[in-house]
Amino acid sequence: MDKQQSYYSLWSRFGVPAYDENRVPEEATYPRITYQVILGALDGPVFPVATLWDKNTSWTWLDAKINEITRYIEDMSPIKLDEGGYMNVTLNDPHAERTSDPSDSTVIGYRITLGIEFLTKY
Repeated sequence: MDKQQSYYSLWSRFGVPAYDENRVPEEATYPRITYQVILGALDGPVFPVATLWDKNTSWTWLDAKINEITRYIEDMSPIKLDEGGYMNVTLNDPHAERTSDPSDSTVIGYRITLGIEFLTKY
């Protein structure tokens, strides 16, 4: 797995379809996660955003899922990369905020900001 693939590996762990924010299929349903892929110069820290989306009028499911994701990231080990390094993931502060789709009031979500550091030779 390379650096780009490690983002999918991270976001696909939560039982919700995960998509690069630039490649969401038109037939994608809710709930879903969309995520940024950001690579930093000299493997310095970067701060990508992912959004957990649902089509719902209640925050109950989203609140529970964001708490699950938060606990997982707080306890996770670095993700091993094929190129001999690791992707270290931390929560940014603040790490989650509610959001919505301005074109559809029934689409709500949480925007999640992480700190990512790639520990690699390349």
